[in-house]
Amino acid sequence: MSTWIMLPGIGGSDERHWQSRWEAADPRLRRIRPSSWDRPRLCDWLEALDDAIDAASEPPLLVAHSLSCLLVAHWGTQRAKRATSIRGAVLVAVPDPDGYRCPIEARSIADVPQAPLPFPALVITSADDPYGTSEYADRCAMRWDAGFVTVGEHGHLNSDSRLEDWPLGRMLVDAFEAGTRGARGAPPVG
Repeated sequence: MSTWIMLPGIGGSDERHWQSRWEAADPRLRRIRPSSWDRPRLCDWLEALDDAIDAASEPPLLVAHSLSCLLVAHWGTQRAKRATSIRGAVLVAVPDPDGYRCPIEARSIADVPQAPLPFPALVITSADDPYGTSEYADRCAMRWDAGFVTVGEHGHLNSDSRLEDWPLGRMLVDAFEAGTRGARGAPPVG
């Protein structure tokens, strides 16, 4: 397993969130460190992601949740020349920035890039996510040239979903990572 960079959404991931639980169980998992989790600014979050990638000893796997899925899409567009500096990205619970539940604080990151990502990617969604429909996530996956998996009805796949260690999510990320070894397209997951 390579280094994984965890990218929580707005507010960061609390101790009950699967991202935090995975980090606590595995020292190879690192979290980006933007100036503010509550008032995201695209340039700040991009810098935090650059810093985390630069600190990795090998190309890391990005594991993004919610608003950070859009951050990864921005990074892929703005940093396309650096695409080989990551192994790929898993994008969990892609939010719809035009949805009525999108927080106003997220607007600096909400202009979603439409271009294919220059690295392998997998979108994982819930069938009943209140922040973005599975149809919206599927459209993003198609635009980004990413794989797509729906994991049933689990809300926003966050702490409120009570996923605990979320073994299915871990299995999907492990399978995706295994598929990226030596491959340059989205692996056949889902």
